Formats: sequence, C-alpha cells, structure tokens
Amino acid sequence: MEIVLLILGLVGGGAGSFFVSESRNKNRNKSAEKEAERLIKRAQEDAEKRRSELLKEAEDRQKFLRELEKSLQNREESIDKRSKDQEKLRQEWERKNEEVLEIKEAIKDIREKQQASLERIAKMTKEDAKTALLTLVEKSQKDDILKRMRALDEETESAVEAEARKRLATILARISSDVTAENTVFAVTIPSDEMKGRLIGKEGRNIIAFEKATGVDLLIDDSPDTVLISSFDPVRREIGRVALEQLIRDGRIQPARIEELVLKATEEVNVTIRKAGEAAVLEAKVSGLPKEIVRILGQLKFRTSYGQNMLAHSIEVSKISGLIAEELGANVQVSRTAGLLHDLGKALDHDIKAPHHHISADIARKYKLAEEIVHAIIAHHDDVAAETTEAWIIRTADAISGARPGARRGSYEEYVERLRDLENVANAFTGVERSFAIQAGREVRVFVRPGEIDDLEAAKMAKTIAAKIEEELTYPGQVKVNVIRETRSVAFAS
Repeated sequence: MEIVLLILGLVGGGAGSFFVSESRNKNRNKSAEKEAERLIKRAQEDAEKRRSELLKEAEDRQKFLRELEKSLQNREESIDKRSKDQEKLRQEWERKNEEVLEIKEAIKDIREKQQASLERIAKMTKEDAKTALLTLVEKSQKDDILKRMRALDEETESAVEAEARKRLATILARISSDVTAENTVFAVTIPSDEMKGRLIGKEGRNIIAFEKATGVDLLIDDSPDTVLISSFDPVRREIGRVALEQLIRDGRIQPARIEELVLKATEEVNVTIRKAGEAAVLEAKVSGLPKEIVRILGQLKFRTSYGQNMLAHSIEVSKISGLIAEELGANVQVSRTAGLLHDLGKALDHDIKAPHHHISADIARKYKLAEEIVHAIIAHHDDVAAETTEAWIIRTADAISGARPGARRGSYEEYVERLRDLENVANAFTGVERSFAIQAGREVRVFVRPGEIDDLEAAKMAKTIAAKIEEELTYPGQVKVNVIRETRSVAFAS
C-alpha cells in the first residue's frame, strides 16, 4: 500500500513538473514572437525610411540632370548664335575688303593717269623727276651736309687723337731709347797702298782666297786707305770685316793664313751673335725661347733697315708692345714675344725668297711657339689681316719705332721716288690741277680746279686719296692729305 502510494506520489510529482515546464515554454514562445514582431516591424520601418531616402536622392539626381541638360541646351544655343554672328562678321569683312581693293585699284588708276598727265605736261619721266628732286635737295642742303661731315670728322678725330695721345704719352714716358740710327761699317781702313797689293796677292790669289773663304766681295779701287766689303748676308759681311782687320794687323797675308783667320773670325762672330741674342732676350724680358731662335735673333745685330739696326728695333718694339698691352689689358707676354721676333726673318731673307714676316712666322711655328704669337708676327704687315688685339699692338709698336724722328733714313733715290709716287697718286684724280709732296713725304697738298670740284667733293677727294695711298704705297709714319680749293675774283679800276 505504501508502495502504491509512493508510486502515485512520484507520478503526481512528475506530472506537476511537466505542466510547470510546459507553461514556461509557452511563455518563452510568446516573448520570442513579440521580439520577432518587434524586429520585423523595426526592419520594415528602416526599409521604408531607406526607400524614402533613395526616392528623394533619385529625385535630386533627376532634377540635377534636367538642370544640366537645360544648361547644355542654352550653351548650344549660345554657340549657334555666336557662329551665326561670326559668319555674318566674316561676310561683312570680305565685303569691305573687296570694297577696299576696289578703292585701291581706283586710286592706282587715278595715280597712273595723274603721273601720265604730269609726265606729258612736264615732258619728264618719274625717274627723271626723282633725280632732279634729289639733285635740288642735295644742292640746297650741300652746305649743311658738308658742315656736319666736317664737324663729325673733327669731333671723332679729336676724341680718338686725345685718347691715343694720352695712352702713347704714358707708354713713351716709361721707355727710353736712343733716337739716332745706327751705322753699319762697310769700309775697312788700311795703312798704305802697299797693303792693297798684298791683299790682292800674286795674280789676285789672296783676294780670291779671301772671297772664297768668307763669301763676300772685296772691293779694292783707287780710294785711298780704304777697302770695301760687300755682301747681302750681314753675318758674312761681319765675318769678312773681322777677318780682314785681323789680316791687316797680322801682316802675313797668304791663302792658308786667310783660311785660318776666317775660321777664327767666324767663331768670334758666332759668340758675338749668341751674346747679342741672349742680351736682347734679357732686355726685352722674354723667356723660354729655343736656343736656335735666340741665335737667329742675335744675327739681327748686323742687319739694318733704312739705317735702323734691326736688333735694337726688335727690342724697342717688344718693350713698346708690352707697355701698350698693359694699358689695354691684353696679353703682355704674347705681345713682348711677338714684338721681339716680328722681324726675325730679316736675318734670313737674303737666302729665303719670301716676305720677312712670313719667314718670321714660319720660324716661330717650326719651334712650336703659341699660335697667338705666330699670328701677331705674320699680321704686322697689311697682307695678313690682324684678328687679335696683340696683332694690332705689334703693328702699332712697329710703326712707332720705325717712324719716330731719327730712327730711319733712306737713300736720296728712295726719298725722291717716294715723293714722286705721292704726287702721282694725287694727280691721277679728275679735277686735280697740281699736287706737291712736302715735309719729307709726310704731307701732300692737292690743288683742285674750283669750277670742277666743290667743297663737298673736295672733302670726299681727300679721304679717297688717303685710302689710295694706304692701298698702293709703302711709307713710314703718317701722310697728311690736304686738298685745297681756291677761288679768286679779280677786278681792275682804271
């Protein structure tokens, strides 16, 4: 019975638990359904809200697109309108351009008719009228033109001359050189006429031996107490002079002794040449020259030109070139070196048939001197154009050294020939009555016929004659061309 009751109790407790659990499950389901309904409702609300936003955004875009389309349509209309306006303007421009061309053609026709009428009335072509007008203007303005030409020439010459004088005064104040030309002795004094006979020797064997050994000509004539030595080679001439003086002092004149003393004289002269070259290089402050160039330079000690010693001239040109280069800011060393070597070829021009400045340049080039030096050397005469400042400096220094008073002298024949050449150049011009070269050829006065040459043409003639003298003649220094036009009116009272 107890067992039955126990079983019934257990069954009753289990059933109660079941009903309690079932009740709890139902409550949970209801809560979950409510939560689900709430979430669904919220999701629906969010979806509706998002849909409204998308619809609004779509409407905004549609509105923007409509406005953009309207703007583009307005622009297209504006462009079309502008195109139509431009086309109208282009048509208008073409129409006006055609009108202008028609007007130009009409004006051209009118001018041609007027010109034809004027030519018919004046009996003169257009070119004739132009020439006549220019001639009239030239005549009326000739005096003014001449005055302006003279004023400009005077102003330019004054400015250039003042600056040149200033610079040259500074340069020449810094250099001192002898202004007397050096004489080269060609005559040797002998004690008696008996010595002349000994120099000639039996059947002339002594004089033949002497000339053969030295390469010079020994001239023995009736001149008392004098024997002349002649040779185109200045070094040979000097060797001959030294050897002859030694022979006269020695008194033993015979072929073997002649050869011995000529060899001794050659050695002495070579030593003199070397020392002269070294002294010149030292005095000119030029360094680094090859020994062979120094030796050739020393030979210029026995070379003269128009009475001017060439070695002294070369040293002077080197000094002047260096000072001018300092004043102008040019290359001083190039100027000094080129100035010292510019006449180097004169030591060899008796053997080499070429202009001395070309020989000088070839020597400098052979011993690999700088091209600037070579150019300045070869360009110191007019046949080669000067392309550097240093080349112009050498030209100027060479002219200063050669043209200064007392530097050079020429023979009487050369002097007369130079004056004659100056007068011939001037007399070759039309309208020249006569001309006179004066002041040792430094001025030529040209008298013109006043009826053929007026003042303007006289001024032009002076420049033309000066240019022709520069082109055709060789002369030291400067030549002044003075064209004189003189008119005279004469009347007599009776």
